[in-house]
Amino acid sequence: MVGSGGTRRRKDAMSRSARLLTLLSCAALLAGCASAAPEPPASGDQIAGTVEVYAAASLQRSFDEIAAAFEDQNPEVSVSAVYDGSSTLATQIGEGAPADVFASADEKNMAKVASQAPDPRLFAGNTLVIAVPAGNPGAVETLADLTRVTTVLCAAEVPCGAASATLLSNAGVTVTPASAEQNVTAVLTKVAAGEADAGLVYATDVVGRADVEAIVPEGADAVVNSYPIATLTDAPNPEAASAFVAFVLSDDGQRILRDAGFRAP
Repeated sequence: MVGSGGTRRRKDAMSRSARLLTLLSCAALLAGCASAAPEPPASGDQIAGTVEVYAAASLQRSFDEIAAAFEDQNPEVSVSAVYDGSSTLATQIGEGAPADVFASADEKNMAKVASQAPDPRLFAGNTLVIAVPAGNPGAVETLADLTRVTTVLCAAEVPCGAASATLLSNAGVTVTPASAEQNVTAVLTKVAAGEADAGLVYATDVVGRADVEAIVPEGADAVVNSYPIATLTDAPNPEAASAFVAFVLSDDGQRILRDAGFRAP
């Protein structure tokens, strides 16, 4: 018969064993939790360098503001922007221009570089207006008036030119332009300088301008240009390029575009 002292010793030993097993189990659980915890991002993940952005001429004012805001958020990055007609930029990209990002004023020109921009995202929309010099010396009121005054248009291969052709065709109006410009900025420059009585430009081009006036023509809402943006597959700085595209699509980027007169995509 075992005495009460022996019974207590066995109970104490069992109790110590149970506590030891409990401690080992907890340690194992803690070790498992520690191994499952996400590791902090590597310092090399921070973007740096220059991001080359090729963007449609109609985006210049808003993208200059977007670039400044993006640089504020990413002090190790600088944005270098090239603005021109989307068809010109698409040609340059196709010929190997060192662009990181392409923002086109239409989907047609983005499609020209589909192999280099496989995942474009729509980020804005735009419509056309008739731009006239301040004071409207040609007394232009409608699209039909463009046939009797000196009118400049974008070239047919440029997004604003294709949109202008559609708008005029829908209205049954045929215009022989005094010149066909390679980007919308050139059209607006001639109108503002009084070299033309009128021109078709984007609604965003005349926002905040005192040297030109805008007339919204009938049927303008039926001709909307959709703007896509993409990181290029051979981008020299793909991390910064992806971050810039993400910023354009973000609430901050969309607010800047909206303030500049662009429509939601």
